[in-house]
Amino acid sequence: MILEKNVALLIAMDISLAEQIEELQNGGGLLESAATNIRKWLTGGFLSPESLVSLTELVETSNAEELNNRFYKNIAFGTGGLRGRTIGATSTTAEKGDMDQTGVPAIPGVGSNMLNEYTVAKATIGLFEYARKYLEKKGSGFVPKLVIAHDVRHFSRYFCQLSASVWTRCGGEAFIFDGPRSTPQLSFTVRSLGATCGVVVTASHNPPHDNGYKAYFEDGGQLVPPNDQGVIHEVESAPLSGLKDYLAIDIDAVKTLGQEHDEAYIAAVVETVIDRSALEGSDLKVVFTPIHGTGAVSTLPALEKLGLEPLLVEPQMVQDSNFPTVKSPNPENAEALSLAIELSELEGADILLGTDPDCDRMGVAVKNDEGKMVLVTGNQIGAMMADYRIRKLKTMGWIPQEGTQSSALIKTFVTSPMQDAIAGNHGIKTINTLTGFKWIGEKLHLYEQELKASYEKEFGSALDYDQLSQKERSELLQKYSTFYVFGGEESYGYLPTDSVRDKDGNAASVIFCELAASLKKEGRTVLDYLDSLYLQYGYFLEYLGQIVYEGAAGAAKIENILKSYRSNPPTEFLGANVSKFTDFGVETVVDPDGKEIPKQDLYFLELENGYRYAVRGSGTEPKIKFYLFGSEPVADESTLEATKSKTRENLERLKEAILSDAKDRSDN
Repeated sequence: MILEKNVALLIAMDISLAEQIEELQNGGGLLESAATNIRKWLTGGFLSPESLVSLTELVETSNAEELNNRFYKNIAFGTGGLRGRTIGATSTTAEKGDMDQTGVPAIPGVGSNMLNEYTVAKATIGLFEYARKYLEKKGSGFVPKLVIAHDVRHFSRYFCQLSASVWTRCGGEAFIFDGPRSTPQLSFTVRSLGATCGVVVTASHNPPHDNGYKAYFEDGGQLVPPNDQGVIHEVESAPLSGLKDYLAIDIDAVKTLGQEHDEAYIAAVVETVIDRSALEGSDLKVVFTPIHGTGAVSTLPALEKLGLEPLLVEPQMVQDSNFPTVKSPNPENAEALSLAIELSELEGADILLGTDPDCDRMGVAVKNDEGKMVLVTGNQIGAMMADYRIRKLKTMGWIPQEGTQSSALIKTFVTSPMQDAIAGNHGIKTINTLTGFKWIGEKLHLYEQELKASYEKEFGSALDYDQLSQKERSELLQKYSTFYVFGGEESYGYLPTDSVRDKDGNAASVIFCELAASLKKEGRTVLDYLDSLYLQYGYFLEYLGQIVYEGAAGAAKIENILKSYRSNPPTEFLGANVSKFTDFGVETVVDPDGKEIPKQDLYFLELENGYRYAVRGSGTEPKIKFYLFGSEPVADESTLEATKSKTRENLERLKEAILSDAKDRSDN
């Protein structure tokens, strides 16, 4: 009765509640935009009784800061989808339920800037509308087909089933898995099922209070122009008023994918290994942890098929939304791998592998000469795997010994220039893209389309691309288009083949084992190999500086910094003048294929001493990032350690100066 009374009062916009909102807006710290959105949600007629009571509690306790963070804007359906809090910084009584005892919240947090049932349903309606119109424009008689995967986060399964239910209510066909699956498997399955779209419910390695809704299109890649803007328009156009009809979950018409789809993806992961002989009879000792996420679902079966039986970090094999054994489930952080490092040193492991919750990223540590595990950065991992794979492809006759501009290494601009040097030395084309693996996926799609068009023109029949082996693809792509040899980004994301169109922690784990096993058979360690690359190409070092600015006030600070770089860019740091400033949001930048890079607020600064850095706002977290690059020539092996120390000192000083300058800019 009490709940029903509260609902009735709220639907009628009880005058006392309206007055409290007015008071909060007129001196209580509530932003005008937040007040506007609160009123829309209170009078929209779509909120559940629990959400209405939660919103009432936040207003009646005058929690302006929490209300601002939840309502100051509508959560943006960006070019990759949605990502944000699903659990508030301050949870209401209804939202918490018995969370203090169980660690599991009862319901998602209410708010226009939150990931909850309302924002997920609205996104799914918009995605369906775009897919429906896209198929109609193509003249297709099929209904839109959606595949949904999810990770282990709070409400991931709920959002997955809700999305599938909404899609079928709209008139489409929806497929889900029987439990958590990795992001790369979703990408693969979109292609293998011939789906129109895909969604994975994940916030990758973000904190436990976050979740996300990541959208894919029929090529298995994330949304890129023009599809991204089309979907965004449809999502923004979907009315709040109609949401109530979609919120009751009905999955009777939803299809659950069988084991054969897991087996098909695992087979594709195994196929990424170029030289199976490197793993045959190998005594490589591997430790693996999925850090409570999805990594064990596919990585372990793939490694076992290749004859490896990794030691497991048992406490982290349990899928858990709270990631209880780590501060952050991010394999690029030493803390997240501390249990794996402890086990590795106890067991004398050669390497350890750690994957993030949705298994699109992989972190690595390797044994040094003293038997201690040493973390390897994402840039170092990418450089070693790139060099190894190109060398192997040449040895096996997949690409010419002298290299070819019909083969490409694809990386992001903010990934180490060492990989550009490696590709150039091998005679391979390097393509740099904007940050985000979707741009690498777009390139793979364009290369595939170019091959198909040329093949059909020459032979008069369509090419079934997905039925080609990797060897067959390499031959045809080099003849008619461009063959992808490897790709990745500095943030621990790698992709060895184009069977998947997003970074793949499962495949990365497998091919790093291939690299380590091959080196061990030669009597070399991973660190030996890395140093040999420095001797050949020079020493490269990269640092990431970042500043976190939470909430509405933080978003304004990030915007201040980015705007100031355009209007008043830095001219010098530590006595070194800025010799070149590139504004990707204004200037026209073209890649080696002649494709124009889309405009984005990304800035690249080069100093006269050869050091450089890039600046961009994170697309998935409330932070601004600074990517620093240092490099120095190495005369010989005897000078390598001194060169490393010199470069580290220079980059540390530069990072401090850049971050100090940014903090000054944030308040202007």
